[in-house]
Amino acid sequence: MNWLHIALREVKLGFRNPWAYSFMSLFTVFSLSLLLINTQNVVEGYSSASSTMLNFILYLLPLMTLLIGSFSLTAEKEEGSWQLLSTYPLRTISFLIGKYAGLAFVLLTIVAFGYGATGILGAIIGNGLDFKTFGLFIMFSGGLIILFLAIALCIGTWARNRWQALTFGVGIWFFAIIGWPTLLIALLNLMPYIWIKPLLAVLTVLNPAELVRCYVVVKLGGGAALGPEYYEWIRWIQGPAGSWGFAAFCLLWVGVAMGCAFWVWERGRSRG
Repeated sequence: MNWLHIALREVKLGFRNPWAYSFMSLFTVFSLSLLLINTQNVVEGYSSASSTMLNFILYLLPLMTLLIGSFSLTAEKEEGSWQLLSTYPLRTISFLIGKYAGLAFVLLTIVAFGYGATGILGAIIGNGLDFKTFGLFIMFSGGLIILFLAIALCIGTWARNRWQALTFGVGIWFFAIIGWPTLLIALLNLMPYIWIKPLLAVLTVLNPAELVRCYVVVKLGGGAALGPEYYEWIRWIQGPAGSWGFAAFCLLWVGVAMGCAFWVWERGRSRG
């Protein structure tokens, strides 16, 4: 149960981190703004209001997760904590799983606090969000955290210090969130028409933000907004195996990313 001790240690460190409270405050403001939008225009299903909030969450949560997750590992290197932990009979996989579990708990607590404040205030004023829509927003946020945290651990294993982690994290965030639509359109325009749909499916799976976004948009009833190229995706997600398939893709993403982090960390450990 070494991973559990690492997880508990990470939870304690996470809640002592001022970054965590800064992001908690920021996310709570975003969550309450969703309630404010709902008082003016009921947020139910896929609409301009829900689309706007999805974009807000998409900009904030991956960046927050990448920075907190990668800084946690680079701090172990800079402060010498890993050298101390290496003297104990602690396996690399236990260390990484404990890190992942502890950080996931901290980040999900931040999200739960923000949504909890929104839900409580909505119940008090009698103008709460639609239950299904609210649940999908929570699922969207949790999915982003779970997937991008695994990427953050990969960044933390590669980076030598916090500055490198910051550079890598912002770069990946910009590529996956900001630059993705432009890069996707530019690439698909160069491909023969017959390649567009299969290539689009592969690229969607390779970008965790786009994978989670497509799933939630379809579940909100906005599949038509994605365009005809996503018709097969819409049918698949709305089918009986859609949610199970989505969960399988997420687990595969986490498994591959954690495997890469394990390989890099173990390689560095063997070299001293």
